Amino acid sequence: MKLRIKIFDILIILIAAGLTVFFSYAAYKKPQGLSMILIQGQGSEWTFPLNAQETVVVPGPLGNTIVRIHDNHTWVESSPCINQTCIETGIITRQGQWAACLPNNVLLIIHGTEDDNVDAYTW
Repeated sequence: MKLRIKIFDILIILIAAGLTVFFSYAAYKKPQGLSMILIQGQGSEWTFPLNAQETVVVPGPLGNTIVRIHDNHTWVESSPCINQTCIETGIITRQGQWAACLPNNVLLIIHGTEDDNVDAYTW
């Protein structure tokens, strides 16, 4: 018995390959949404696009915490707290990352417009 490949067989194979390429690209492409950094302090709140170039002075009960936003990176530059954990957190760059200076009541959170990011835990 001889198997013959017909035109519809080739068409189905091409469609399946095309859909595989399309969905792979859609799942792994870089999100197009604009990420925003939300900075919360004692009774105050600031929101900036992550691509802004800003230095924000956030007052707190211990003094001022300095937050820098530069080239899609955000970090706590200085803080009056004793343990300096917020500074040791380092640079945050992606949606869902955060840094906090709990003694001085300062919180940084990166939000974005894309909610369907693929991460390692999904797969």
